Amino acid sequence: MLSSSDFASASWELVVRVDHPNEGEQKDVTLRVSGDLHVGGVMLKLVEQINISQDWSDFALWWEQKRCWLLKTHWTLDKYGVQADAKLLFTPQHKMLRLRLPNVKTVRLRVSFSAVVFKAVSDICRTLNIRRSEELSLLKPSGDYFKKKKKKDKNNKEPIIEDILNLECSPTISGPPVSPGLYSKTMTPTYDPINGTPASSTMTWFSDSPLTEQNCSILAFSQPPQSPEALADMYQPRSLVDKAKLNAGWLDSSRSLMEQGIQEDEQLLLRFKYYTFFDLNPKYDAVRINQLYEQARWAILLEEIDCTEEEMLIFAALQYHISKLSSSAEIQDFTNESEVDEVEAALSNLEVTLEGGKADNALEDITDIPKLADNLKLFRPKKLVLKAFKQYWFVFKDTSIAYFKNKELEQGEPVEKLNLRGCEVVPDVNVAGRKFGIKLLIPVADGMNEVYLRCDHENQYAQWMAACALASKGKTMADSSYQPEVLNILSFLRMKNRNSASPVASGLENMDMNPECFVSPRCAKKHKSKQLAARILEAHQNVAQMPLVEAKLRFIQAWQSLPEFGLTYYLVRFKGSKKDDILGVSYNRLIKIDAATGIPLTTWRFTNMKQWNVNWEIRQVAIEFDQNVSIAFTCLSADCKIVHEYIGGYIFLSTRSKDQNETLDEDLFHKLTGGQE
Repeated sequence: MLSSSDFASASWELVVRVDHPNEGEQKDVTLRVSGDLHVGGVMLKLVEQINISQDWSDFALWWEQKRCWLLKTHWTLDKYGVQADAKLLFTPQHKMLRLRLPNVKTVRLRVSFSAVVFKAVSDICRTLNIRRSEELSLLKPSGDYFKKKKKKDKNNKEPIIEDILNLECSPTISGPPVSPGLYSKTMTPTYDPINGTPASSTMTWFSDSPLTEQNCSILAFSQPPQSPEALADMYQPRSLVDKAKLNAGWLDSSRSLMEQGIQEDEQLLLRFKYYTFFDLNPKYDAVRINQLYEQARWAILLEEIDCTEEEMLIFAALQYHISKLSSSAEIQDFTNESEVDEVEAALSNLEVTLEGGKADNALEDITDIPKLADNLKLFRPKKLVLKAFKQYWFVFKDTSIAYFKNKELEQGEPVEKLNLRGCEVVPDVNVAGRKFGIKLLIPVADGMNEVYLRCDHENQYAQWMAACALASKGKTMADSSYQPEVLNILSFLRMKNRNSASPVASGLENMDMNPECFVSPRCAKKHKSKQLAARILEAHQNVAQMPLVEAKLRFIQAWQSLPEFGLTYYLVRFKGSKKDDILGVSYNRLIKIDAATGIPLTTWRFTNMKQWNVNWEIRQVAIEFDQNVSIAFTCLSADCKIVHEYIGGYIFLSTRSKDQNETLDEDLFHKLTGGQE
């Protein structure tokens, strides 16, 4: 028999701080426990001792020193290693969080602080009615992000409460989707595919959700443009190093918010992290398309991505058009069924996917690989040589370009053969100046070879540009995405084509536009306001007949066609190097970029990658490619785990297919991105 003193020595006192939701301050509760007591037993004792009648089901124990949740309630205190000196907090797992969406709207909702971020984002997206949550993540903004805004706040002390959309009543508790049919391919369309308004017959889908029709409109419609003063007050990255700083704050998808030091009611940014937008469908994705459009819009306005002045005017014209349609969307009539069918057919070609389009006709994948043959001009930059283009006869076959002195010599040896697999393809176009150029950066052992091609007209450029873009991904012109890509390029060129024949819009329309709202501050400084308005209205004539959702999809496509699209930058130091470089991470490749000049130095494709791993002791990422190529680097602007997760995340997303059901293999995601720390 054990004496009472023996029993006392086997047990010990554990102090637990209780986070009372209804009381301002936390209270300490002392329990007598033993090492073989399981965590569920501790929680039961705790609730009995607190003796307050309420729902404690969402509460769990948080171990402050170890920064971890004790969620395995069947584990004993000994198994977890909890001893008398442990500081435990009994707190709700779901807490309020403020999320700033891509459209600069802030929503306040209850989020799980104990689930891994990948799962928490999935629940958030389900609440906000955004499909494909794996493309988004949470970003903790750097100090610079709000720096300029704070200066403004000193003069204007009005609180920004009206900007917050409060969804407090909706805990994003894990479980089945809000509406079982929400992600079903066979369900009734949730949105009108022309103007993005929630289809009135389907508002019952949101009955369990805080997304009432009004809230849904706030998320699915573009907000009125910001004033030029507000735009100037926002943080703008000036260099690649500045852009690298913006990407340092991505949260670790394999750990919970609490483990990463996120506080209750803290503000985070919800952003599209991976630039592979899968299966965009206007019938179900009004919120997703709008938030994607807004993220693209702000990236261009704040110069997070570079574009030419001609492209800036196209983006401005589309923004102006979308802004006009959005403000009048409330009074638009719902279309009848036949009109919807016509629009669906038109929009099926605009579906923004990884490949830039989709074709329904399987016969388009032909067995005979087509070839292009034509006279083009070529130029290879050399030091102290003027930019002189020389004409050759070019033949494009498979994924290679061969060129000859003239057409008659085509059957002989070419002057040179360029293999475009893995190259960088950059448009070099000025439609007004009738310049249609393609810049090719072709990887070689010691860096990149630069080659410029010059086409004579739009059609020739569209065919060769589309062929080069596919060849860089290892695809030929036999691929079903070739023709849609040619059409996308042509439609973008036509939007750039300044229609001088038609009269410029009336003075009245000129009056209601504030042109500085639609271009970057730097672009606005170069032109007088009237001149800028006239040029935007001139470009607007090419898009004036577009429906609202199609205009947003066009904007997203134009964004995707920019040379820098989809590149996320990090400041790194390569093994064996004495200087810092920029690493660009994209959906299909890594690029080493000179930090001072911004010139790409080397490209490595994911398709050639054998394996990658992290040495957690020295925080170094090591990657092996085919042909005995290996690289290693340490990250200077962010934790190496962020870059490791980006690479694994893109590889995970490349495994998605439309044939799969809508459930994701979350274990595979964590296997590819988690890293064995």
